[in-house]
Amino acid sequence: MRFKALWDLMRLEHGLMIAIAILIGSLISLNGENLPALDKFLLTFLTALFLEGSTFALNDYFDLEIDKKNKRMDRPLVRGDLPPEIALYVFLIFFPLGIICSYIVNIFCFMIAVITGFLAVLYDFKLKKMKILGNFYIAYAMAVPFVFGGAAVASENISFFEINPAIYVVALIAFLTGSGREIMKDAMDLKGDREKGVKSIPMYMGVHRSNVLSSFFYLGAVALSFLPFLIKKYDFYYLNYNYLAIVSLTDAILVFISANLIFKKKPALKKYRLLTLIAVFIGLIAFLVPVIFINIRT
Repeated sequence: MRFKALWDLMRLEHGLMIAIAILIGSLISLNGENLPALDKFLLTFLTALFLEGSTFALNDYFDLEIDKKNKRMDRPLVRGDLPPEIALYVFLIFFPLGIICSYIVNIFCFMIAVITGFLAVLYDFKLKKMKILGNFYIAYAMAVPFVFGGAAVASENISFFEINPAIYVVALIAFLTGSGREIMKDAMDLKGDREKGVKSIPMYMGVHRSNVLSSFFYLGAVALSFLPFLIKKYDFYYLNYNYLAIVSLTDAILVFISANLIFKKKPALKKYRLLTLIAVFIGLIAFLVPVIFINIRT
């Protein structure tokens, strides 16, 4: 029971998608020529997992009273499975460990970890109450593992601008999808946000207009997904029909959601939130498959 509570506190189920995103970034950076070193991959993954898990714990520590009012029984502190001080200890132990792991990898990863860690703590303290900035932080957190994975295997003497551009494309796709998903989630949470006095995009624009804005972010991600297939400098994605076939599934889901957000007065936001998560996972597979095939052939 205690292990399950710690798992829930740190949201460790997110680790699989983080691992895939880091692996994609690393493989793209290596141009599919070989696999990242296991020790370096593990250190990079542990950095992301420790930072993510520790800041989730800190978030639950600060939100305990609000979560009790909202009856968030998915939170172990609300259920009473763990005392609140355990969440604080988890942060104080694992956050520094994440920063240390990043330093062992290289200076690139250390810089990304410090910036991301700072933003994560700032989000727990302040940004989540400033919903618009908070939305874009969450989208950033979805995008940065790709760049982090690419930086992990880059040589020490190159700049971020010299990393394979395909990494930035997939990161931007994740950022746009994450932004749309967070704005759509705010439309779901409008009543609760009003009661808490939190200002969100749906409060300024209205629910329908914010849904339309979400759809624009999704459609922007769809448009970007064709760049690696159409532009030669994107190496193994260029004219790769395996990539196109899989990413088209993601695009179809996002287009379907976008159409419903634009044309339906009361779209099923809860269902679409789950569908976007499925779309993101399929999109990860689309970027992963071509580089795996290259390694199998070689």
